[in-house]
Amino acid sequence: MEQADTVILGAGAAGLFCAGAILERLQGRGGQRIVVLDHARAPGEKIRISGGGRCNFTNLATAPDRFLSRNPRFAASALAGFTAADFVAMVDRAGIAWHEKTLGQLFCDDSARQIIDLLLHRMRGAELRLDTAVEGVEPMAEGFCIATPRGPLQARRVVVATGGKSIPKMGATGIGYDIARRFGLEIVEPRAGLVPLTFAQQDLDLCRPLAGLSVAAEVSHGAGRTRALFRDGLLFTHRGLSGPAILQISSFWRPGEAIHIDLAPDADVAAGLRELRGQGGRVAVATALSRWLPARLAEAIAAETGLARARLADQNNATLGRLADRINRWVLRPVGSEGWRTAEVTVGGIDTRALDSRSLQVKSAPGLYCIGEVVDVTGWLGGYNFQWAWASAHAAAKAIAAG
Repeated sequence: MEQADTVILGAGAAGLFCAGAILERLQGRGGQRIVVLDHARAPGEKIRISGGGRCNFTNLATAPDRFLSRNPRFAASALAGFTAADFVAMVDRAGIAWHEKTLGQLFCDDSARQIIDLLLHRMRGAELRLDTAVEGVEPMAEGFCIATPRGPLQARRVVVATGGKSIPKMGATGIGYDIARRFGLEIVEPRAGLVPLTFAQQDLDLCRPLAGLSVAAEVSHGAGRTRALFRDGLLFTHRGLSGPAILQISSFWRPGEAIHIDLAPDADVAAGLRELRGQGGRVAVATALSRWLPARLAEAIAAETGLARARLADQNNATLGRLADRINRWVLRPVGSEGWRTAEVTVGGIDTRALDSRSLQVKSAPGLYCIGEVVDVTGWLGGYNFQWAWASAHAAAKAIAAG
């Protein structure tokens, strides 16, 4: 049987980084055979398409509270061990120009391909086998046996970096969960995250005519300590709502639950409408609303509330209050999401209780590691998920190189 020291399953962000990090730590201490397997024909495909082709490779605001998990503190150790600044230093050493957008998001000036090339250059010395599906992993007396169409491969250590189920057209599968179950690990139900939300017909009647319109909004979900709130762009689509604020809240939302939207987060629309009415109020309601909203949206809301041809002067306080609520406190109950097809990440995955937080090693199966998106750690939109890939891969590589 063919032998290797470490076999990494998956040639995405976490897998490629892990291979390079192991080799980097082993320099001058003798060679180890590291093999990276992936069923895709090219490595790093999700990197290639990310950030509009420029790869939002990390976020300067990375902290444990920017991640969802059944165990919210699990990611803290790995994130502290390899920070956003550490990855930026790698990018700088490679001579890759980058820029910061809003909210700490960092992008390549040129192309996401530069990040892939950086990772591939760093893992020179490892063997990359593409177009090679992993059919399963079985424990052996010493190590593991990985089944592939090209024959079995025995390894002392296996790193599961297979990703989640998001964007199946890029080749995403659930093989990582199958491997985890084979070793008795629990799976936190995977669901689509960072994904547009869809709505019932009565809400679509408003959204469809506004498709393509974007506004700054504040979107929230839940209440009290579990409340999630994001202020960012909201985009109307033919299917419902999208845009950064909606993508963010989608990771928290569950079917049957409501979301709350403030379309004018810096304004008290009720007070503003009363003030305008007191100044004469001869303007149309839609014209008054356009003080805070794009004209198309103002006209749509006026029509939806039966005030398409109404004058502001003719409306009492109760009517203005209801109209303002529709803008500052819009309550919507999505019927679903666009699903895995457009989801940027997977929420859920391998239960972190099975893993050592410092090394990402499976507690009950020494030599087996799980990193990246396959684990129940999911970042916010904006480079956080890449930083988790780098950090979790670094933690596993450090332990493997020391073993």
